Amino acid sequence: MKTYERTFKVNAVKLSYERGKGQLACLARELGISPDNLYKWRKDFEKFGTRSFPGPGHPNLTAEQAVITDLERKIKDSKISLQILKRGTKYVSQGKIPTKNFIENNKSEFTIAKMLAVLEVSETTYYRRKKQEVTDTESRVILLKQEIISIYYEFRRRYGCFKITRELQNRGFKIKNSSVKKYMRMLGLRRKIKRKFKVTTDSFHNHYIVPNVLNKEFTVSEPSKVWVSDITYIQTTKGFLYLTIVMDLFDRKIIGWNLSTTMSTKATTLPAWEMAVNNRKINKELIFHSDRGVQYANKLFTNKLDSYNRVIRSMSRRENHTDNAVCESFFTFFKAELLTGNKLLSRKQTRVEVYEYIENWYNKKRRHSFLGYKTIEEFNKLKTENK
Repeated sequence: MKTYERTFKVNAVKLSYERGKGQLACLARELGISPDNLYKWRKDFEKFGTRSFPGPGHPNLTAEQAVITDLERKIKDSKISLQILKRGTKYVSQGKIPTKNFIENNKSEFTIAKMLAVLEVSETTYYRRKKQEVTDTESRVILLKQEIISIYYEFRRRYGCFKITRELQNRGFKIKNSSVKKYMRMLGLRRKIKRKFKVTTDSFHNHYIVPNVLNKEFTVSEPSKVWVSDITYIQTTKGFLYLTIVMDLFDRKIIGWNLSTTMSTKATTLPAWEMAVNNRKINKELIFHSDRGVQYANKLFTNKLDSYNRVIRSMSRRENHTDNAVCESFFTFFKAELLTGNKLLSRKQTRVEVYEYIENWYNKKRRHSFLGYKTIEEFNKLKTENK
């Protein structure tokens, strides 16, 4: 079957209009085509106009269908652009070589021209970089940047340059803090910002108060020698939860904690204490230090501590938060790392997040400056090996 180009069909139809309807058969013979073909072309042209005769595989479209098709094409193009942005933006921030590698690795899925346009990379820069060989130094910097990004997000944006440096060194990289700081600035990576929180301690009461035996001696030589405790609040979508902790100053581990909806002693200090004594035995004299809050000074909690003959009680001076600075410090970075910048959660979700933070993050994975940037587990293992 003979085929005709679109231009021929359009010109034949226009000529038929000039000759008139009664001359269609004669015109068809002159053009060497079937009159039926000319009639069909005229009919298509009357219906679709300039969108007639699109060619094989391209159906004729009405004006409305053409608008819809154009919108669908634009939507598809936008989806492709969004995919490229999601996958490629992080490589653009790492420099020209990672960007070039991203384009090379994805050219089977997206056109090079499209990726260059979306990522705002000039064609000249791309092809120049493609021809150049990557030096050993460039390769090392690329690897370092990728590892820094990995650590930053692995630890949920909680680490600054000092702890990321220690984590890199622990993984076998020889690098200084100044270099990590420079690369983090280049990559736009910042640790979550700390903010101040209000004080909830009620120290104005008539319960029994004990002196400050600890006297800011926060460094101890063995476990279960000094425990410190405090309470803070966490805002949720349905009111507050209150977090009570008991920390062993030897390795800074949270050995007891509890979340409650009220500030009663039975819901705060008592369950936290019970968890602590179940996790670590009291073999010698133990100093238990807290603030003067009513949950620590009332008779119920006092009797509980007095039932342990080896416990020596200690309390901070009134309105002197530095006397319990280690707990205050814990709550500061607890809220900075877990709560700051995040949306409020339900009480159930908050309980899950707090458990995950204390048991799986703080007690196991977090690097502590006090412990020489070791995790609590690494610190205790080293102490055991050195005995």
